[in-house]
Amino acid sequence: MTNRSIQAIAYAQPMDMGGFPIRQPLPSQKIDLLDPFLLLHHANVKVPQHIDVKHAGVGPHPHRGFSPVTIIFEGGVHHRDSRGNDNVVYAGGTQWMNAGMGVIHSERPPVDIHEMGSKQELIQLWVNTPAKNKMDAPIYIPLTKEETPVVESADGLTRIQVIAGELHTTKGPIVPLSAVNMFTVQMQKGATYFIPFAPTHNAFAYVLKGAVQINQADSIDAFYMASFNKDGDGIEITAVENSLLLVGTGEPLNEPVASHGPFVMNNQTELMEAFRDYQLGKMGVLIED
Repeated sequence: MTNRSIQAIAYAQPMDMGGFPIRQPLPSQKIDLLDPFLLLHHANVKVPQHIDVKHAGVGPHPHRGFSPVTIIFEGGVHHRDSRGNDNVVYAGGTQWMNAGMGVIHSERPPVDIHEMGSKQELIQLWVNTPAKNKMDAPIYIPLTKEETPVVESADGLTRIQVIAGELHTTKGPIVPLSAVNMFTVQMQKGATYFIPFAPTHNAFAYVLKGAVQINQADSIDAFYMASFNKDGDGIEITAVENSLLLVGTGEPLNEPVASHGPFVMNNQTELMEAFRDYQLGKMGVLIED
C-alpha cells in the first residue's frame, strides 16, 4: 500500500455565522474547493441557559442543489423542515439531507440540551449534488449512533464510524447521490491505522481534537484540515494524542459550480431561479412551534 501525499493543510479560521461561532477550513485560502465537498463548518458551543432553546441554534433557512450533512459529536440537534420532518439526533449520530429542488430547515438544540451539560459540538459539511439530481424531491435521513456501524482495529485503539460509503467491507447506512465515503475516527494515543481511498476520489482529514501524524511524516493539530494528492492507496494516521477526526472521500463531479448563500447550482440562471422559487414559497414554509 502506498501513502497519498498531502496536497494542502488549512487552518479552520474562527468565524461568526449570524451570531453562531464556527470554524471554517473549507473553503479557505489553502483549500478552496475539494470536489464534491464545498464547505466544512465546525461548531463547538455552549448553549446559553437564558435563551429558550426554540430560539437558539440556527433558525429556518433554505437550501437547494446540495446535501447539508450534520455530524454530531456532543449534545444533539433538533431538525425541522418544510417537508414535515421533525427529529432529534444526539451525539454519535448524523443528519443527512439531500436538499434537492429546495427545502427550508432549522437546526436547534434539543429541549434536554442543558441536562447534557449545555455543550453542542458538530460539523456541517456541504456535499455537492450531481446536476441530474439537483431538482430531485428533498430527502431527510436521520442516523443515530446505534444505527452507525463501527470498524475497530485489532488492538482496540482505533474506532471508526462508517456513516456513508464503505470501509473494509463495512457499509455505511447512508447512500449519497454520488460516491462518497464519510468516517469519524477516534484514536487513542499511539494508535496507527491505514485508511484506504478509492484512486479517483478527492479526500480530506479534519482534526477536531488532539494531534495526528500522517504517513509518519506531517503533523496535523486540532482545527486543521489536510487534503491529499491522488498518488497513493490511502493514508496512515498515527495519533500523537487521543484524537478525533472526520475523514471524507468523494468522486469528483467535475461540473461547474455556481453558488450564492444557501443555494448551489451549475450556472447563474439556475441560481436566480432558486432565489425566485424561494421568494414565491415553492420551497415550502417552516413554522416552528
